[in-house]
Amino acid sequence: MASKSQSCSIWVGSETGILKGVSLSKQQAFNFCEMSCLSRDQEVCVLEWGDPLESEVLVGCANGTVKAFSTEKGIFTESKECGDATQGKFTGLAMMDGSLVTCAESGILKVWKEGCTDTIEINVGNGVCRMRQNPSRRSQVATGGKENPLKVERSISPVSNMVKNDWLDLRVPVWVRDIGFIPDSDKIVTCTGYHQMRVYDPSSPQRRPVLEAEFGEYPLTALSLPASQGTVVVGNTHGQLAVLDLRKGLVRGCLKGLAGGVRGLQCHPTLPLVASCGLDRFLRVHSLEDRSLLHKVYLKSRLNCVLLSSRNLELSGADLSGEVEEVKQEGEEDGETDEVWDAMETVTDKTNKRATEKAAEENAVKGPKKRRKVAKK
Repeated sequence: MASKSQSCSIWVGSETGILKGVSLSKQQAFNFCEMSCLSRDQEVCVLEWGDPLESEVLVGCANGTVKAFSTEKGIFTESKECGDATQGKFTGLAMMDGSLVTCAESGILKVWKEGCTDTIEINVGNGVCRMRQNPSRRSQVATGGKENPLKVERSISPVSNMVKNDWLDLRVPVWVRDIGFIPDSDKIVTCTGYHQMRVYDPSSPQRRPVLEAEFGEYPLTALSLPASQGTVVVGNTHGQLAVLDLRKGLVRGCLKGLAGGVRGLQCHPTLPLVASCGLDRFLRVHSLEDRSLLHKVYLKSRLNCVLLSSRNLELSGADLSGEVEEVKQEGEEDGETDEVWDAMETVTDKTNKRATEKAAEENAVKGPKKRRKVAKK
């Protein structure tokens, strides 16, 4: 399993605006950024492949800029202004018949046609948290957010899926955090900010979830569908990862080792692997077979999103626009840390030492007095 996982390449976007490429086989991490204009406005919000060959990565920044990064050349090849800060951060990117599709938190979904200045603009509702493209039908995307129910855009015509009232006939709040298209079916799975996992069937006339389950007590933030069908991996704000059954809604198992909220989550397209990142600044790769932690990499910045590839991270001879750092795996630093602590001199507090000596002297004086009183009695 370890040898298979080393064939993966992983791209990670950070809050500081740095695109990080991690090669587990070479034990290296590459930072790509424009140091002259590096700021929090360049925060990487979303990552997406620009072509089926995985030779280009689309980087959506918080300032409304979409950058194209060439994985073969190791440089940013193009930059395009696709919005501004007033529309909110990007919640999704997609390529549709050579056209770029963007969606922001304000609910403005735009289709940027190649070689044309005109754009198709659709308002899918305010408070969008995620936009996802159907990998089997590239012309179909889905959106959802806070008080913004799941919408499936078919040929740019929305179809809404509502949630029925609870057992008291009260309205159930909606907060879609992430979306996934179940392969070989029309069904869609979502996770919510109210720790729910829901499965929708757009072909059903009722437009309501066909399955609903809960996990934990904290908001779910990300999901991804493994290569083996029938399950979904979800993560929440307290660093909990779980594998849920899509047929019965049961918890198949949990993935341990996380210490912060999960922001990015993606399963490998063919191997039983899942990569996750979040607020604790670590990139982790788990095995979905035995749920063990295979790799744990510290990347120095708070991480927002992750993009997993099946190719090696080959950047030899490329113009690296950033620093190269060695990847630190879990357990590698333990030996160095132990040596440092062993070499340090033990320092004792003189004040505490004097107080301890004084207390010992008082006890030594009180001891004979107590014995005398006992003898007199």
